[in-house]
Amino acid sequence: MTTPTRHDRRTMIGIVTSTKTEKTITVEVERTFKHAKYGKYLRKRKRYLAHDEERKARTGDQVLIASTRPLSKRKRWRLLDVISRSRLEGGEVGDETARVMAEITAKPGEEVAQ
Repeated sequence: MTTPTRHDRRTMIGIVTSTKTEKTITVEVERTFKHAKYGKYLRKRKRYLAHDEERKARTGDQVLIASTRPLSKRKRWRLLDVISRSRLEGGEVGDETARVMAEITAKPGEEVAQ
């Protein structure tokens, strides 16, 4: 008789959209599918709450999440791995946005401070 093994858990890859809550990340997963009648390819996005015990993930990171037992009212996923880091380290979205806006609004010949 063989020993029972743990069932394979459902996994998904998504982008972290929020890390504001304690040990919880919000992951947005996008899937594409073909419309049954019209044949057009559609995109659907869904957000999942995932448990991040070590707080490794940051906003914009691409992560791998797996299903798990219910951890809270809406949290049924856990972070397995950070696949790739976001281009902006540490979630410096505000600084990057300000720099881009300064480049756009700068007059011709005017130099933009980095």
